Amino acid sequence: MTYDSASASVSDTPEPPVRFWPVADLPGLDPDPFLDEVLREEPITRIKLPYGDGDAWLVTRYEDVRFVTADPRFSREQLLGRSVTSMRPEPVASQTAGLQYIDPPRHNRLRRVVARAFTGRSMQRLRPLAEGRAAELLDVMEAAGAPADLMEHLHGPFPIAVVRDFLGVEESDWHRWAQTGEALLSAGSDAQGRGKEASQNTRARIVELLERRRQEPREDLAGVLAQAVEAGEITDDEAISLATAIQVSGGHAVRNNSGSMMYALLTHPEQMDRLRREPELLPKAVDELFRYVPHRNGVGIPRVATEDVEVGGRLIRAGDVVYNAYVAANRDPEAFAEPDALDFDRETNAHLAFGHGPHHCLAAIMARMEAEVMISALLTRFPDLRLAVPPAEVAFQRQGLIRGPKTLPVIW
Repeated sequence: MTYDSASASVSDTPEPPVRFWPVADLPGLDPDPFLDEVLREEPITRIKLPYGDGDAWLVTRYEDVRFVTADPRFSREQLLGRSVTSMRPEPVASQTAGLQYIDPPRHNRLRRVVARAFTGRSMQRLRPLAEGRAAELLDVMEAAGAPADLMEHLHGPFPIAVVRDFLGVEESDWHRWAQTGEALLSAGSDAQGRGKEASQNTRARIVELLERRRQEPREDLAGVLAQAVEAGEITDDEAISLATAIQVSGGHAVRNNSGSMMYALLTHPEQMDRLRREPELLPKAVDELFRYVPHRNGVGIPRVATEDVEVGGRLIRAGDVVYNAYVAANRDPEAFAEPDALDFDRETNAHLAFGHGPHHCLAAIMARMEAEVMISALLTRFPDLRLAVPPAEVAFQRQGLIRGPKTLPVIW
């Protein structure tokens, strides 16, 4: 497929009608039927979401999503000061200091700082701590006896413990950070008020943490950020926003994603049994689970076209807002054979669960490590692990941006 400046023939093509997308709650791991429909019938279409002004393009095909997310003519920075159609009334992340709403070259400068904390060496140092946290949590669950809720005993507290260790948060304070992460990602009717309060609380806690790291340097993320502020590489506001983004993705998102991944295994017992027999397959299986699981409702942060661009035969004009549906792209049959199958034998699996291009998630290396640790710990300790209720009775989150089980009852 060729992408170039828009041609006259493309500009003459009528635009598709605007479709309202309410983004309703969905059961279990069911794909969004709206995304299935547009991927099949109108892969580049126009949508209106519940909040904000105007409408936007929605891109769903794998190759189109990769193109838009990597092309510098689509800008996150151009969103600043605009009210665009969106999933929620308030942005999840800061629009003034974080990685999410800036473009290169400033984006590259901030990303280089954060990347110092997300290295193979740092994950090798963090992994034994993570394995110890998982073992401690499962000790408590095993002692309490079956049935037990995996969300309560493992998938909820484990990612918060790991991100706490990564950031450098004191152990006694982890529960407050967990509550803040949940509030920041809520999309309910009172989200605006609770989101502002959660943002203020998060900022205060991070300011305290960064100040401690100035006085007591350590090799954690807070230490990396504090050192970068002292060196004049980033500002205080940038450090705060970067730490906030890591907290949200490292806590709330991993909680729900890992819970969904375990639900997928529990409802595919043949694949779970295979992982017990072939533990060396785990890294490949984790990547397939990231592709297979619909990790979010709706769409995330859009981009704005800075000039007229042709994408997949559609003319997107300068100033148009463009959303990319990673979840749809991960089920594109042109990119993944039998996309609705959970297949640990895929030869290639360049999924987009962590995004693509300059805004590809830096925390991907940690999320993969956490998933491997949790799954391995569960399968090793509980060889007869299974759901305690029928799959349809597992309650999933409602009115949230990140999908995942609310409870995950199991027996062994």
